[in-house]
Amino acid sequence: MYEIDRASAENLLLALTDDGCTLGNLRRFTESFDELQNMARTILARYGDRFTCYTNVSQVGLIGRLDFTAATSRGWSPMTFYGEDSGLVVVSDAEVGLFWTFADY
Repeated sequence: MYEIDRASAENLLLALTDDGCTLGNLRRFTESFDELQNMARTILARYGDRFTCYTNVSQVGLIGRLDFTAATSRGWSPMTFYGEDSGLVVVSDAEVGLFWTFADY
């Protein structure tokens, strides 16, 4: 698992709604990108002001963050037997949250 910053976690929550872990599917939503990001922030707010985020998604050349607008490729370290599994783990003093997506190709 790789530790990522809060902004990356917000975008990762949105990217988990698409195969390939991209933001490409957001056009299917009626909400704007800003509205969707606010929803992701609301979810993360549950964990308070102090939490850390981890993911099995990585991006070439980036450590601690994910850039969903860059042309560089992303990959993941599989955690299951599925063709693709990407996720976010949020850890606070009080609880742990898991957000995951699976695709079976």
